[in-house]
Amino acid sequence: MKVGFIGLGSMGAGMSRNLIKAGHDLVVYNRTRSVAQEMQSLGAKVSDTASEAATGVEVLITMLADDRAVQDVIFEPGTAIESLPEGAIHISMSTISVDLSRRLARSHADNHQNYIAAPVFGRPDAAAAGKLFIVSAGPSESIDKCRSLFAAMGQKAFTVSEDAPAANLIKLSGNFLTTTVIESLAEGFALMRKAGVDPQKFLEVLTESVFSAPVYKTYGGILASEKFEPVGFKLPLGFKDNRLLLAAAEEVSVPMPIASLIHDRFVAALAQGLEDADWSAIARVTFKNAGL
Repeated sequence: MKVGFIGLGSMGAGMSRNLIKAGHDLVVYNRTRSVAQEMQSLGAKVSDTASEAATGVEVLITMLADDRAVQDVIFEPGTAIESLPEGAIHISMSTISVDLSRRLARSHADNHQNYIAAPVFGRPDAAAAGKLFIVSAGPSESIDKCRSLFAAMGQKAFTVSEDAPAANLIKLSGNFLTTTVIESLAEGFALMRKAGVDPQKFLEVLTESVFSAPVYKTYGGILASEKFEPVGFKLPLGFKDNRLLLAAAEEVSVPMPIASLIHDRFVAALAQGLEDADWSAIARVTFKNAGL
């Protein structure tokens, strides 16, 4: 397929490489052109603008940091929505708000284009390995056309609804649950360390018994060793997702007190200068509160 790909950050770079390896014809755009030029050596065409990346493609994929970044490339005058052909598909794989996803669905429909929300679960190493979990929602015919793309980027693709924003809400809720795991692990490790119990032994018991899920192994390992680098997902982006979740919950009158607690952890972490840290570094706030 002829695919436009916008956003070659820590996630998008690996995803685009896997699409090229799978034989798809890629046109890539990144705000920092030097990042995009690496893809040129792999066979991709590098475009100078988002509009050019959307011109003449069958599918346009965006993998960008936040709502503002997506709006800038899709809706600003002279950009992607004006250049994307009629009948083409825009797959937004970013973690964005439910409200923006609704707007994208409406706007693409008005332009006789198709829209799929397909956010992903997985860190940059999973993106590079083609092992992401992809949550897609949108018109079933469009999703069927894109299955080969999802297969190149992920180990499993879920289809959850014809209503595109449903995928974004699931993604935000999944990220919320991950932060609750980070917080609860941080409290548990703080207790172990203060009581003189080996954190690695605690981790071994947890992850080889009733908490054997990958999220406990990944973040348990980070917290037990207090190795918050390399950064897989920047803390401000986690904070952004928390705010989007709380906004979606408020819209439908669902109280989420644990999400509010996590919100305060993010605020405290930013106040302590952790804006360049991995989002798991909210655990440092819990450790500090315990006098560690």
